[in-house]
Amino acid sequence: MEKDLQRKNDCLKIVLFGPESSGKTTLAKSLAAYYNTEWVPEFAREYLQNKWEKYRKVCQREDLPTIVSGQLRLEDQKISQAKKYLFCDTNILVTRIWSETYFDGYCDPEILKLSKDLKYDYYLLTSIDVPWKKDDLRDRPNHRKNMFNYFQETLDREKTPYSIIKGSYKERLFNAVQILNDL
Repeated sequence: MEKDLQRKNDCLKIVLFGPESSGKTTLAKSLAAYYNTEWVPEFAREYLQNKWEKYRKVCQREDLPTIVSGQLRLEDQKISQAKKYLFCDTNILVTRIWSETYFDGYCDPEILKLSKDLKYDYYLLTSIDVPWKKDDLRDRPNHRKNMFNYFQETLDREKTPYSIIKGSYKERLFNAVQILNDL
């Protein structure tokens, strides 16, 4: 995993945070377009989709360090081009939560440590009030409420600044812009 944790930049790093299929990517793209800045896609999505297509295998514990390293590399690439904000479609805390919920509470100790050491400025917790969309990687349509609660409890437990974003896609963008402009 990356040892040189995060490149410094004056922009605010905003994480789109929440369960699968809760509108994170749509909002990250929309916010980046609105503010004419960069957004960081989810490394795990491409990595795991390739794994599925080549081997018909899903994510395993040993994939997680690779996912974290890939995500941090993408952040590092995008932050040098970002203006005022960098929107992260996911981050290491999402990977930690995913690990804990899929692997019976297990999280690699280095991922756990990094999830506490890496700093982000604000989290937008995306509600589950948008339709769940099936794809090769999504597999928990009936666990959305429990997952949302776990995401929120994690933010509360770690005293992380966040706001819940809900409503239509247009309402989400409007509300997120209001929140960000007030930061």
